[in-house]
Amino acid sequence: MQHPRDIFRSRLDLAEISVERALAEFRSGRPVVIMDGAQATLMCGVEGLDGDLARDLDNLAEGRARLVLPAARLRRLGIDRKQPGIVALPVVDPQRIETLALRIDARIDAPVSPLMSLDDVALELARIALTIPAVVTMPADLSVLPESLFVRVSAEAITGYRQSQVKAMKIVGRAPVPLEGAPETEFVVFRGGEGMRDQVAIIVGKPDFSKPIPVRMHSACLTGDLFGSLKCDCGDQLRETVEWMAGNSGGILLYLDQEGRGNGIANKMRAYKLQSQGWDTYDADEVLGFDLDQRKFDFAAVMLTQLGVRRVSLMTNNPEKIGALQNAGIELVESKRVLGRPNPNNVRYLASKRDRAGHYIDFEALAARAPAE
Repeated sequence: MQHPRDIFRSRLDLAEISVERALAEFRSGRPVVIMDGAQATLMCGVEGLDGDLARDLDNLAEGRARLVLPAARLRRLGIDRKQPGIVALPVVDPQRIETLALRIDARIDAPVSPLMSLDDVALELARIALTIPAVVTMPADLSVLPESLFVRVSAEAITGYRQSQVKAMKIVGRAPVPLEGAPETEFVVFRGGEGMRDQVAIIVGKPDFSKPIPVRMHSACLTGDLFGSLKCDCGDQLRETVEWMAGNSGGILLYLDQEGRGNGIANKMRAYKLQSQGWDTYDADEVLGFDLDQRKFDFAAVMLTQLGVRRVSLMTNNPEKIGALQNAGIELVESKRVLGRPNPNNVRYLASKRDRAGHYIDFEALAARAPAE
């Protein structure tokens, strides 16, 4: 009888499966083993690192554990670096780890060394998992670590995972969904792009595919899109884009699962708490270990291509989105600005996007949209 593994091997990408299993384990707070040839590293996230797990890791590490921190967090700790680094952990102390990884007023308390083998791959897994980008790692002896206890994943599988998901994108469902103000609208659901999460293309009206298609790439914002948060302009941009498309030649809105500039909803709330204490939006992200923007837009170009779109009029204020589509081979005929309404809660946020991330935001035009006092 043929082995089931051999029967299904042609249908399974074992590397992707191993990453998805590792992501599930990592997000659950359990350690994962990363392998590269004869080298192996045991890694664990700093989120949920309690006393029991720390003692277990300490026993395994025998003084060889290290805390891997991204460059953004190291800068907040007082070290001017452009690359991630490691801090030795002679003892796996949860309180010290939490301080170095998360405390606002923390300062570095030991020398910072260059990354060791597989440390950068461990950070990548944390980023894909949408957790705090800080991990505890240590050398792993596979002969004493039961394979049944720790999920194992190759470094190559992790580093290639994002791109493999882009290539694997496919349409998994579509249906007409009439919207208020845009009754002739179709939702097309894709799977892939950012992990195995779902992405949505919303085709508004009847756009002429022989001409440049008005397109907006809109990163999901639960607080703004659904609840009307005053901290951003996302909800205005979303609804007014759809309204404009419905009243003109039609268009496509790509609703991308990239909450919090690609950091995830939990990290977005952590950043919001810091903002409530006076931090700028980008400084708040840096405190958590994130650079200006974690998002990638290559999979958006794949969505457009699968819909038959090759030429676009892009509705955006973000130069990164413009460059991403052009680099992916989509012809950009023009770009148009998309303005929300300013209010006392989002003016600093809008100014930060203009001044620190280069967004095309005209404050004179915004002022004209401000509600009358």
